[in-house]
Amino acid sequence: MTVPHSFGAPDLLDHLEIGVLYGGPSSEREVSLRSGEAVAAALAAAGRKIHRVIIDGSFNAEIARSLDIDVAFLALHGEFGEDGRVQMILEEAGIPYIGSGPDASSRAFDKVLAKRSFEANGILTPAWMAMEKEEFDRGGEEYMGLTPPLVIKPAEAGSSLGVTIVKDSSQVHEALKKSFEFCDCALIERYVAGRELTVAILGEEALPVVELKAQGEFFDYRAKYQDPATGKQCPADLPREISDAVQATAMAAHRALGCVDVSRTDIMLDAQGLAWVLEVNTLPGLTQASLYPKAAAAAGIDFVLMCEFLLRKAVERGRRTAAA
Repeated sequence: MTVPHSFGAPDLLDHLEIGVLYGGPSSEREVSLRSGEAVAAALAAAGRKIHRVIIDGSFNAEIARSLDIDVAFLALHGEFGEDGRVQMILEEAGIPYIGSGPDASSRAFDKVLAKRSFEANGILTPAWMAMEKEEFDRGGEEYMGLTPPLVIKPAEAGSSLGVTIVKDSSQVHEALKKSFEFCDCALIERYVAGRELTVAILGEEALPVVELKAQGEFFDYRAKYQDPATGKQCPADLPREISDAVQATAMAAHRALGCVDVSRTDIMLDAQGLAWVLEVNTLPGLTQASLYPKAAAAAGIDFVLMCEFLLRKAVERGRRTAAA
């Protein structure tokens, strides 16, 4: 990877008050607290002026303005973090922030909207359908004729919460019930067997491919954050042409959703070498176990450098907006 030239301009952040926003009201709050503390501690150790801001669902533009910060580093995950609402609040308050805007965030967070965007842009994604909880409560799953293997997951959730791989039709009902614990819409998609990969985007470049080797059926919440036996190989052991194709697919997904500066795309690589996009995370985890900083490190970019780059991009966007 060619290191973006703005990595060499540290003075842009000098004297700025940086708010690290984390916590939030979602089911991913605990992961967000760990991400936010990792970011805040790293930036503080680098001499930056840091404000730790742990938010909840009451966060609004008035509260945001009262923080007296110049730029926000978003270390939020899930609802009220990745769904575009915090981004709208910060824009109302006139505070620049890292990452994608409200529209792209909302589009990526809603897996149904994301699927439609992938298909509209010719990006391979497993065949799918959606089911609303109201339809499920009427016994709708009995009439869908679903043929396993399938993946059933909440249409709006992250960290693999509420996800089930269904191998038998008798499992569909319980898998849907589990999904509806997290939101009122379930995404049902064809299961793609193969190698589980993820690709981080930083700025306008794809970072080295990470391959995930979970001990269980897939890279679920436990494998991501609790199981030390989970394998994470970066760069993945792939032929150069396959690695390049997977990175290009991730970049295409990032752009199809309108993402800015930071994302992480989850991909299944099948036996034929085809890369199937599962989803795009607009604010990926930044804990010690997280994949995004691991990919950055493989590209020679340490954690502080990565965080500062994202902050500089946010400040630059804020200045362009103010001058427009």
